[in-house]
Amino acid sequence: MSIRPGVFLPLPHSIRVRVTLTVAAVSVLVAAVIATGLCLLIRHRVESEVFKETRRVATEWIGLMERGQIPPPSPTARVPLVQLVDSRGRVTMAGPMAGDRPLSTVQPTEENRFQDVTECPESERCVMLTAGRVPSLQAWELWHGEPHFVYAGTDQPPALRGLRLEFLIGSGGALLAALWTWTTWRAAGRILRPIDAIRQRMSEITANDLSLRVPQPSGRDEIAQLARAANQTLGRLEAAVTRQREFAAVVSHELKSPLTGLRTGLEEALLYPETDARQAIARSLPAAGRMQQIIDELLAFARLRNTPCSSEPVDLGALVRDEAAARTTGVPVHARTEPDVRVLGNRVQLASIVTNLLVNAQRHATGQVDVSAERAGDQALVVVLDDGDGVDEEDRERIFEPFTRLEAGRRLDPGGSGLGLALCRAIAVAHEGSLCVEESPRGARFVLRLPLLTG
Repeated sequence: MSIRPGVFLPLPHSIRVRVTLTVAAVSVLVAAVIATGLCLLIRHRVESEVFKETRRVATEWIGLMERGQIPPPSPTARVPLVQLVDSRGRVTMAGPMAGDRPLSTVQPTEENRFQDVTECPESERCVMLTAGRVPSLQAWELWHGEPHFVYAGTDQPPALRGLRLEFLIGSGGALLAALWTWTTWRAAGRILRPIDAIRQRMSEITANDLSLRVPQPSGRDEIAQLARAANQTLGRLEAAVTRQREFAAVVSHELKSPLTGLRTGLEEALLYPETDARQAIARSLPAAGRMQQIIDELLAFARLRNTPCSSEPVDLGALVRDEAAARTTGVPVHARTEPDVRVLGNRVQLASIVTNLLVNAQRHATGQVDVSAERAGDQALVVVLDDGDGVDEEDRERIFEPFTRLEAGRRLDPGGSGLGLALCRAIAVAHEGSLCVEESPRGARFVLRLPLLTG
């Protein structure tokens, strides 16, 4: 495969591979920096120790010459190579291991009498030595002024020869980098194994079976939190799908009766042509009306969920008074409101809640209905109270479910759809509020709570 110049290969998709490659690159870089620094440090330390010893031997021999005599060279075990060389490069005196060839051609000046050098006259042997110049005064006394030089040295330590030190330290650094990379690969695999299990389980979950849950590792780390969040989301999704299926089944059941009645009327009109068409249509209209009522309320549900409602400051006190005044038939409605009970919301939707609650209360009341708008801390409350039979405790939540109708409701309003209270609660929730039935010494007490508008 050819690669065009300037085009970089894309990074692998696997997080494990990317993390490992990143760690490998960083490890190699760090190992190279450490190895380079370590090589320089070791070379410097070893060379310093060697040159310190060679300079000591050279300095001591020159010091003995300052007394006007030329003592024999005194090599040591650490500095076995000692020579005295004249200005023409001839060895005039040497230790037993130094040989008759000068160890170096370096001739220090009078200003800089000692120099540390490494000589490699042969490819396989290098000598580390100190070249020292005999002072001019002693040179006049001993050699009539001819400059002489002392070479004190030793073979270069094996570790410093060629690139041995670099190879050894570089090999160790490469081994450590490889070990660290391998450890990262294993650790990344172990860390990402739960994520792979979560991915595999998520791929097995379908709309037909939402009961599966992802494996949840123990602990409180990010992966465990991810698994818990995924399971909670799956639980909510399963519950939502279950509610949707139940809702679809209930809607189908509610529409089935009026649709059956409508079809029966139309079929009778076809079977009996002599029947008056106007009478057949008149008999079918109630079924069509009920179907339209159910569909309209379902559309209201859909709009409420999918379309954000416009909001404006709404005076709940004025709204309650207006809606109560509009209830001119049926059981009397008494309104009591506090001043400045204002909320932020959609006036039409809030009015539909109050109207629905008042109609429902008038239907079940025996003597009167009381409605109030008041403040309670940072909340605005609308309370609708009737003097009817009330709602049993076990039914106080169930009545807010779509198409749920209690026996009393079916008896008092046979044509109802069972969507009114469900729609009211949905509107309340959309306004960040709540709607519930609370305990009351008489009748049913519906309480609407909304955030109070301040300022």
